[in-house]
Amino acid sequence: MAQRRTPFGDRVRYWFDSTLARGAAALVGWMALLCLAVVVPASVVLVWTDPDVSASLTDRLAEVWHLTGETLRLGGVTGTPLRVVMSVLLALVTLLYVSTLVGLITTALTERLTALRRGRSTVLEHGHAVVLGWSEQVFTVVSELVAANANQRRAAVAVLADRDKTLMEEALSTKVGATGRTRLICRSGPTTDPAVLPLTSPATAGVVLVLPHDQPDADAEVVKTLLALRAALAGERSRPPVVAAVRDDRYRLAARLAAGPGGIVLESDTVTARLIVQAARRPGLSLVHQELLDFAGDEFYLITEPALIGRPFGDALLSYPTSSVVGMVRGGTPLLNPPSATPIAPDDLLVVISRDDDTAWLDDCAELVEEAAMASGPPTPARAERVLLLGWNRRAPLIVDQLRRRARPGSAVDVVADQGEATTRQVNEADADSGTGLSLTLHHGDVTRPETLRRLDVYSYDSVIVLGRDPVPGQPPEDPDNRTLVTLLLLRQLEEAAGRELPVVTELIDDRNRPLAPIAPGADVIISGKLIGLLMAQISQNRHLAAVFAELFSADGTGVRMRPATDYVLPGRETSFATVVAAARHRGECAIGYRSHADSSTSPGHGVRINPPKDERHHWTAEDEVVVIGKD
Repeated sequence: MAQRRTPFGDRVRYWFDSTLARGAAALVGWMALLCLAVVVPASVVLVWTDPDVSASLTDRLAEVWHLTGETLRLGGVTGTPLRVVMSVLLALVTLLYVSTLVGLITTALTERLTALRRGRSTVLEHGHAVVLGWSEQVFTVVSELVAANANQRRAAVAVLADRDKTLMEEALSTKVGATGRTRLICRSGPTTDPAVLPLTSPATAGVVLVLPHDQPDADAEVVKTLLALRAALAGERSRPPVVAAVRDDRYRLAARLAAGPGGIVLESDTVTARLIVQAARRPGLSLVHQELLDFAGDEFYLITEPALIGRPFGDALLSYPTSSVVGMVRGGTPLLNPPSATPIAPDDLLVVISRDDDTAWLDDCAELVEEAAMASGPPTPARAERVLLLGWNRRAPLIVDQLRRRARPGSAVDVVADQGEATTRQVNEADADSGTGLSLTLHHGDVTRPETLRRLDVYSYDSVIVLGRDPVPGQPPEDPDNRTLVTLLLLRQLEEAAGRELPVVTELIDDRNRPLAPIAPGADVIISGKLIGLLMAQISQNRHLAAVFAELFSADGTGVRMRPATDYVLPGRETSFATVVAAARHRGECAIGYRSHADSSTSPGHGVRINPPKDERHHWTAEDEVVVIGKD
């Protein structure tokens, strides 16, 4: 068989590529030939078309050489061969020097720009916030810090994570949006390396926040980051306050020790479990928590009020027209909803809910109280509850424990989860600790299959809690939410078929999936990472609020509750909110808002009104609820 002849063009291209492969000398030679191939013919055309040039061939060739030399910076000197050679030599030396200098400058600039793109330069800021770590919480934390710094002239947030700087900046720009006066600075590097942490200048920072990532070893990573931070700040006279979060209670003590005396460590799983249970018992409570924790609305402040010193705490409840007093901080210890007769001491700080720290002003609101509209009957008694738990994850045992703590005799929790040894063992362990007030039953089944849910009498339960699986290493973080969304879609189908709404509480991992959830408007959705991010942002602005939040979200302490409005005011009456505050004071509680049943389907508040003015009037119905700070 005859050998196929290689095309001439391919052979030329191959020969050309082979010469280039010989190195820089071949490349320089080809560039010189290419330049001469263009410059010499062009110079000839210019000379032969110039009427002012002598007609002599020698003169014209000399002029061609002169134009070529000027174009290629070769001097272009004419005369004896020695002069021409020396001229070319000097031109080549000049060209070598200039090109080398340009190359050095270009290389230095390229290295500098590359270092800047990699985020390896040191942040020179004072009083800025440092965020160490990367997870879904980072967007919530940064957004809240931007909102808190809205009235600051110069504010900065430095984020350090073991990710590409450009990718971090793009993600923050997309999810956080406009930052106003706050500058976002991203630096790239491992947060567990003490040599890398100085890039964010933690010694001059106003606060340092340590975020857990989404992998199973997140808590160990947080502890290592805190240890690295302590090593990086060794020898510094002052250290910034540190706020960190861990998922497992087993790492909380280690994280506290690593954070130092002034460090604050939150336990995210326990807080999330408590909020899920609270929302399951009182639908709509997650909306109240969202309103209290973000910087967009009213939030907690600590203020001093000399005019109230010596007066009983109950007088303070009706002393602020546009703020809600909920407790005191005495000697660093929060006293939420103390007895009305408790005197206010000179060193006490009042805990108030207000629009801003300068919107709490004194004025007597007692004249707004309408005692004739106040309810006088006993409060609505608590009763046994039945809870359906769809799905199982690492927070499920904590949820069962929270349900057990306040369960009335006869209460029951039915768990529907995939059959597995780990799940069965955890449910059995939770059942062994459940005591006599709560019965726990495990039903094996896939909560993403319609037949599993159809076998359940879902409307016989007081609340339905939907949990996603724990993220698997190497699995996208949104995968657990995918199963949750499928379960919610099936529950929605049951609601439409029956024409009734189910009291569903949903736990999601990614806040971006919240608009996708097929649930009723105003339903309770707990975004675990977002809630912890909101808490961390609040505490970063006022570390004294850590004790307040610890009390609010404790298992058996004083917390946010929602009660039937008929416990406080007569239904069918229109009264001021000051009347509700006075009625709650008689019951040993602090009223901070209400939820209107008529507006429960209207966004964005879904009927929740936190810290309304004392003179605001509302027509109360039997379906309305009052938001109070108190105990069960």
